[in-house]
Amino acid sequence: MRLFVSEGSPGSLPVLAAAARARGRAELLISTVGPEECVVPFLTRPKVPVLQLDSGNYLFSASAICRYFFLLCGWEQDDLTNQWLEWEATELQPVLSAALYCLVVQGKKGEDVLGPLRRVLTHIDHSLSRQNCPFLAGDTESLADIVLWGALYPLLQDPAYLPEELGALQSWFQTLSTQEPCQRAAETVLKQQGVLALRPYLQKQPQPQPLPPEGRAVSNEPEEEELATLSEEDIIAAVAAWEKGLENLPPLQPQQHPVLPVPGERNVLITSALPYVNNVPHLGNIIGCVLSADVFARYSRLRQWNTLYLCGTDEYGTATETKAMEEGLTPQEICDKYHAIHVDIYRWFNISFDTFGRTTTPLQTKITQDIFQRLLTRGFVLQDTVEQLRCEQCARFLADRFVEGVCPFCGYEEARGDQCDKCGKLINAIELKLEKRLEDWLGKTMPGSDWTPNARFIIRSWLRDGLKPRCITRDLKWGTPVPLEGFEDKVFYVWFDATIGYLSITANYTDQWERWWKNPEQVDLYQFMAKDNVPFHGLVFPCSALGAEDNYTLVKNLIATEYLNYEDGKFSKSRGIGVFGDMAQDTGIPADIWRFYLLYIRPEGQDSAFSWTDLLIKNNSELLNNLGNFINRAGMFVSKFFGGCVPEMVLTHDDRRLVAHVSWELQRYHQLLEKVRIRDALRSILTISRHGNQYIQVNEPWKRIKGDEMDRQRAGTVTGMAVNIAALLSVMLQPYMPTVSSTIQTQLQLPEAACRILATSFICTLPAGHRIGTVSPLFQKLENDQIENLRQRFGGGQAKGSPKPAVVEAVTTAGSQDIQVLVDEVTKQGNIVRELKAQKADKNQVAAEVAKLLDLKKQLALAEGKPIETPKGKKKK
Repeated sequence: MRLFVSEGSPGSLPVLAAAARARGRAELLISTVGPEECVVPFLTRPKVPVLQLDSGNYLFSASAICRYFFLLCGWEQDDLTNQWLEWEATELQPVLSAALYCLVVQGKKGEDVLGPLRRVLTHIDHSLSRQNCPFLAGDTESLADIVLWGALYPLLQDPAYLPEELGALQSWFQTLSTQEPCQRAAETVLKQQGVLALRPYLQKQPQPQPLPPEGRAVSNEPEEEELATLSEEDIIAAVAAWEKGLENLPPLQPQQHPVLPVPGERNVLITSALPYVNNVPHLGNIIGCVLSADVFARYSRLRQWNTLYLCGTDEYGTATETKAMEEGLTPQEICDKYHAIHVDIYRWFNISFDTFGRTTTPLQTKITQDIFQRLLTRGFVLQDTVEQLRCEQCARFLADRFVEGVCPFCGYEEARGDQCDKCGKLINAIELKLEKRLEDWLGKTMPGSDWTPNARFIIRSWLRDGLKPRCITRDLKWGTPVPLEGFEDKVFYVWFDATIGYLSITANYTDQWERWWKNPEQVDLYQFMAKDNVPFHGLVFPCSALGAEDNYTLVKNLIATEYLNYEDGKFSKSRGIGVFGDMAQDTGIPADIWRFYLLYIRPEGQDSAFSWTDLLIKNNSELLNNLGNFINRAGMFVSKFFGGCVPEMVLTHDDRRLVAHVSWELQRYHQLLEKVRIRDALRSILTISRHGNQYIQVNEPWKRIKGDEMDRQRAGTVTGMAVNIAALLSVMLQPYMPTVSSTIQTQLQLPEAACRILATSFICTLPAGHRIGTVSPLFQKLENDQIENLRQRFGGGQAKGSPKPAVVEAVTTAGSQDIQVLVDEVTKQGNIVRELKAQKADKNQVAAEVAKLLDLKKQLALAEGKPIETPKGKKKK
């Protein structure tokens, strides 16, 4: 067989990726031809890709060629894959071809390209979300995945055209893009030029038929969730679950201490990356590790899974010695001081560790030395010499993190001695030689797991470059001693033994620690971190554990965030830029508000930024006007109109449909959190709250209570439904805002079982006659003056002494009252747009109000000195 492909030909992408599967199954010669070279003799125009079969026949459809390669590998056809291929040809390709031509040939950008594509991209995203599978046709990669990935890759490899709100699509696309066959295909076809590599090919193609406009105004806000399409069977099932009430909940399991795995049950072990003891954690550290893990741990407990959540301070190493010298303390004293600071910060943020330990313990020494001895015995450790920088004045080697220079990989000028903060590569670093075992383990673990796409990409990149020996000792006093003759003056390098800290912290929590850490068959290990920690958790520790051959539990789901920036700068422990954990306590803003906002902007698919103005807007719109307003009104109606007792509910067809919609959104929340899509699951809470607000607005119980018997009965039904939705929201909120959740449950006097278990369907937990407690507002408005003071106090993310941009200086003198007026106007106009959409108002009227909203947002952006997008996509200030 001979495969003809061409650089810059979009159809060559999926074909090359599929061809990699057929290697070894048949003799295949791949030839790269020019775009004008005609390889099929009976075609009048050049055509690539083309597969010439041994029989002399030709296949010249990318989809048909890919199908042929999959069939060679023993793939069995199925209806769902065929449906996707038909959809790709009839629905996706016409839109995509026009979009690529518009971008590459005509030079248009932004919404001109993305607008017509939103419908098809949303269709893929919703399909992935609904079936709760990582791939289009199930749990394993199929022909449909390769064909659609190849079609979409030239456009979606630019993050600007992969909408952030389409989380399932992002995960699917990044998972495939990190696979080696797909990476090689992209390199061959696009030659590191991105979508512009397609220009010579597309210029020779007929111009695609222009696509009609979508017929709706463009907005930068996330689109309102449309109500799901529900069948009558869906509604009947949802109402049946609702009517069972608390009977639908499983028995409440007693809480045990210590928490231990139970055979035959779901056992979840959760770790968050151990923070360096010698610094105060900033907001980026908190969302990247402990807060994200806390949400998942709280959710796991609501599912009654046996859940152990642990963390602790990483205390050994040169950095600790140096910090102790700076402060005139011993290393142990510095560890004791900062360990207490960490404990206080995480307690204030309401992080629900089962145990928060430290690495400076005898059990850390014992377990680390045991793993080392087992590696040494099995020939996985060698003796060698490594170059290090040394300070002759103080007669000591310098800590890697205190050495700065130009990264040899990406040229970043402020790279640290052990790892570049920009590209993430380890510098002067070597790795244990266990590559084959590691690859076998990853091959079994990654498929069907919830490793985040960035974690998969980082690990695959390391493996593609080949693993090299990694130094595991340092000439220090403060560390775990190396139990080897001739190494008495050395300790283990902190990144060899720091991850072993998870084991020793568990061992200090319970002497039955091996039931968690030597039990891979029964324990699901979830590890949370920022992306710079991925190599140590996905390579270094697994290599150590695999080489030790002691049946260690290895990570099943590696959850890595991107970076959280601060306003227009970056957080930095060493440079003191940004808001740190102890400072957050002094702002007057409750911990749950910090938790909510950090989780709302959690950097899941790409870097995100903390913004004081955005914090104000999200608090005042999403919490105060949406969530808080609904829950407070629901409770107040019960208190004011029905004497504090939940009234009788007689459900109409519309009520039954609402029960089904809330149930559907709850099930989506479960699907998202089971996949650790924490930010997207938070949107489900806010969506249910919006449905509740719209339900109250449409039915107007405050008017109906004054009417005849039928109206009063309707007011009772609406009030009872609303307060039950509020009860459900209180439980869904528990992983995100535990204090607010507890406050709502106290106000509603929610039964204990309903507080501690989250049902999989919406159920009636507050039946008629249930008496609620005293209802009071949950949230307070953040004022612009308050936020401006905090912005100035924390410096807007600029390093000390850095000049502020002139536009920012102009804004700070412009007066905060003007900005507050604009913020209030944006919030009010946003509510108007939502109400019109909920009422399915005339499209022209909605478009006009959306235009007003966008204009107000531009005014606000200008007032704050932020860049705004011009119609041509260029930035101006």
